[in-house]
Amino acid sequence: MHRRRIRPFVQDRMAISNSVSDIQGFIARDGDRKELVLALRGSVSIIDILVDSAIVLVPLITPGVEAPSGVRVHSGFLVGWNSIAIQIIAVIKQQLFLHPDLKNLVTTGHSLGGSLATLAAICLRGNFPSLTTRTYSYGAPRVGNKEFADYFNGEFGVNAFRVVHSNDGVPTMIPTSLGYHHHGVEYWQTEDPPQENSTKQCSPDGEDPRCSASVPSEGVNAAHMTYFGILATTPFCI
Repeated sequence: MHRRRIRPFVQDRMAISNSVSDIQGFIARDGDRKELVLALRGSVSIIDILVDSAIVLVPLITPGVEAPSGVRVHSGFLVGWNSIAIQIIAVIKQQLFLHPDLKNLVTTGHSLGGSLATLAAICLRGNFPSLTTRTYSYGAPRVGNKEFADYFNGEFGVNAFRVVHSNDGVPTMIPTSLGYHHHGVEYWQTEDPPQENSTKQCSPDGEDPRCSASVPSEGVNAAHMTYFGILATTPFCI
């Protein structure tokens, strides 16, 4: 049986992890905004790297979701998300019981964490339709196929934000030739920290040739390690 560790809320936060998949993150509650935020960690361990590398496309099967039959997602990301999905759903149910005025739910993460946040958004929207769900990813790889992108875009529309910094090679590291397609609108930042005049809102297709897709992937590089002026200091934080 997978061992899971959950620490009680301290100042409106709860840490979540799965010792087998090594997926980690936390949930925080913002009482003023009536909002829960789920933040998921990027890759920092060998197990995380193995999750990243399991690139076979598989059907999207996760609690509370009935996706169209053609939808396929990255098998490693899906296994990673599903390893913590049940405990996160339980935490949110508890928070809704304790704080029935909650209105909003946000999922977010960098790199692997961003891909997990994308799957989390789909799953949690299905389980908590009364909450307005938004998702933000930073330097995240492609998560699924074109059918997944279309399904995701239809569910979230303007409530999904996919940010790419300059020539960050991770978002394009899994190629479209393997059947993958980015979801959502990309916000391409050519400078960091970003400015309004150096940030481009790309086409809603997800694969705008005028944005980061125009730059050949270099894999993990310096641009991947810095977003909004914050440096990821952990060596394998991808």
